[in-house]
Amino acid sequence: MATSNSIGEPEDRTTESELAEGENASAAVDCTNIDEPVSHGLSEFLLEDESVLAEGYSVLVNIDEAGTVFVTNFRLLFLSEGSREVIALGTIPLATIEKFNKIVIKQPSGTWQSEKTPTRRLLQVVGKDMRIIIFAFRPGTKQRSAVFDALLRGTKPARLWDLYCFTSSSSNNSNTNPKVRLVNEYYRLLGMGSIQSSIGTIEDGLFKLSNDLWRISDVNASYNMCTTYPFALLVPKAIKDTDLLKACTFRARCRLPVISWCDRRTGAVLARSSQPLVGLMMNMRSNADENLVGALCTRLSKGREGRRKLYIADARPRKNALANGAMGGGSESSSNYFQCEIVFFGIDNIHAMRESLVRLRDYLDMHGTKSSDGMSSFLRNGGWTWGRGNLSSMSASVSTLGDSGWLIHVQNVLAGSAWIAARVALESASMLVHCSDGWDRTTQLVSLASLLLDPYYRTINGFQALVEKDWLAFGHPFSDRAGMPSFSGSGSIPLELSRHSSSPNITSSLSTPSSPSSIRPLSTSQAPASSNTQPSNNYSPIFLQWVDCVSQLLRMYPFAFEFSSVFLVDFLDCVLSCRFGNFLCNSENERVKAGVFEASACLWMHLAEMRASEGNSHAHYNMFYNPSKHDGPLLPPAAALAPTLWPQFHLRWSCPSEAQSSQVEAHCRNMMGKYNELQKAKDLAENNAREVTTAVESLTASLLNESQVSCSAVALARKANIENAGIKRAIESLGYKVRVSDTSDIENHPAKQMGMPFPTRKTVGSGEPYDEKTDLSVSITVTADNDDDSGNLNDRICESLCPLRSEDGGCKWPSAGCARIRSQFIGLKANYDAFDRLSIYDSYFQPE
Repeated sequence: MATSNSIGEPEDRTTESELAEGENASAAVDCTNIDEPVSHGLSEFLLEDESVLAEGYSVLVNIDEAGTVFVTNFRLLFLSEGSREVIALGTIPLATIEKFNKIVIKQPSGTWQSEKTPTRRLLQVVGKDMRIIIFAFRPGTKQRSAVFDALLRGTKPARLWDLYCFTSSSSNNSNTNPKVRLVNEYYRLLGMGSIQSSIGTIEDGLFKLSNDLWRISDVNASYNMCTTYPFALLVPKAIKDTDLLKACTFRARCRLPVISWCDRRTGAVLARSSQPLVGLMMNMRSNADENLVGALCTRLSKGREGRRKLYIADARPRKNALANGAMGGGSESSSNYFQCEIVFFGIDNIHAMRESLVRLRDYLDMHGTKSSDGMSSFLRNGGWTWGRGNLSSMSASVSTLGDSGWLIHVQNVLAGSAWIAARVALESASMLVHCSDGWDRTTQLVSLASLLLDPYYRTINGFQALVEKDWLAFGHPFSDRAGMPSFSGSGSIPLELSRHSSSPNITSSLSTPSSPSSIRPLSTSQAPASSNTQPSNNYSPIFLQWVDCVSQLLRMYPFAFEFSSVFLVDFLDCVLSCRFGNFLCNSENERVKAGVFEASACLWMHLAEMRASEGNSHAHYNMFYNPSKHDGPLLPPAAALAPTLWPQFHLRWSCPSEAQSSQVEAHCRNMMGKYNELQKAKDLAENNAREVTTAVESLTASLLNESQVSCSAVALARKANIENAGIKRAIESLGYKVRVSDTSDIENHPAKQMGMPFPTRKTVGSGEPYDEKTDLSVSITVTADNDDDSGNLNDRICESLCPLRSEDGGCKWPSAGCARIRSQFIGLKANYDAFDRLSIYDSYFQPE
């Protein structure tokens, strides 16, 4: 018996023929000795506040890898038994799971041993991110049931606050309020980008600025006029709020025409709304609506006369628009709107997109490198998926990619957006876009056309502003379209969650052997699957399709976008994971009432933190980005709008090697990394060289200064020697032997060499003290006269010339008077105290 739980129609997609090749995986489970899984040591793999609900030992059939599967309050996590590493293929957030089925299969065997035939207990998990996972559990245990029950509880929380994004303590939000960012974007469009709003100005109603053509209105501040529109609207300046209230009644869900983007240089606008309520006879009119739409057509600028043309782009096929008339809707009549032309783009509804993605996922699973049953597409059933070598059959099999219709739908959205951008850029025409409710195809076309028209939206910050404005503020129902928890309840009633069933009703038309789908007929050994949820048709990958369109533009214009394809994949994974509160609920009104922003973490901050770890070398940045190369509108011709599969997203699970970036891009990124490393090394070397140069210059200056001081000292020493020689001669003329020594002689003084204390004071001649600080050493000794006369020269002089000589012939020297007269008489006045204080550093010895 097989049991399934799906977000759409119940169906069992795994059969005996799919898994016949997985016997090795089953054997690996059967032969293991592990009876009960153990979750110890798992904390290193868990996120903050992530807790385990259930676990079970299993084999990931896709890659034949044994390990343990854990169900936490955030994700399904598969840990390899051999490497003890998290396997990305087997790890998927609970909110990203579209359906999961519990299947029991008996292996083929003869009737004589049917009672001994082992059964295979499988759990199939289908994700919204293009993957199909199959786990095989050991027979005879309740591990699969435990995992299945935990998935039931985890994927369908009863209350809003049971979601992981609210239980995580990392939900503290320091980012600006989404309302503030919306008003700041309006300011930029009005040409007032230097003005920054704040939550205070919004609460006080001071954000309502305007220019010559448009103004910001707060008519929907309390969401009473339109519950799915933002609190602030950009409207023509000539239209009053009372007229807006009248005009909203003529549009479905009161989604009246408002401006999404405007060109302040030309006055052209890109507006959006829902379908008009023209009634069954298509004859209902509204003056307020016609005046509002007419106000979008301002006069042409640059001296051109007349009013600009208005295009009303209906995204639906014409027959669908007419069919809506039976329910009161429909489309405008060109005769009721001034200078207007109405065009139909023929883009299919949400149901066609949903079924198309299911067919694409099945095609990729069937023809991938390894399918969910673990077998290569080259070997399955003898190679029938490749026509068994028959080229015509193989071509027919591969052509089923086109049968999925996904690429055709992507091309239609791209073509419609390019046409809108061309009319606005080339004709300066105004454009009003709508579909039925104005929140699915309308949002795709308007946001993609804005991306083509405005280079700011092709930056990372601009991309955030675009998504928050056109997708979040203008009420794309993310809860319904992405199968996320939805808001319900009001006032004091607890906020409940209802998990919308989102899978299409898959018909049996895909079960033929020639179909590429992995949905094959149930084996006779399987019982029909029973559903645990009520089906719903609200699920549709509208936002995923839009991001796919952005990736196609990135492929066509690799120099025009600041962000890379890796950024788009990570961004889309974050949206689908429900880990952040930005994309919960169906409108801004619901998120405000639920308090989502204050209580949950911010996706944009998470991505910014990822980029901050590596700077501009992070994989989120497009290494080929050159804003000067595409500084205006991108207007792709129709011939260039041929989409291909988005490898990084569509092929990453079925063809992982082909899903990687192209070899050229990978090589360029590797070279860029090496270049950045070399640049850092170069900057470091230049800094070191500058430091060394500074040090050398400092040393050179010091040496030059020392050289100058040395030269000055030598000059002073020479001058001192000359003066010393003069002094020596003068003293010797007195009859003394004089020895004048320089510094080196003093160092070699016998007393110094013997270690004796060198005298600091010495009496010379007149008894004046000698200072050791002087650089001049003068020693005067009195020696005996070598002449035969009885007296020396001084005595003879004194005898003959001294007027103070006593009568008895005695000499009164060294009396002061005698010494003074004697000095005058000899012709030398010796100041011994000056000699003692003499130094070569005195100004007396400075060079002339």
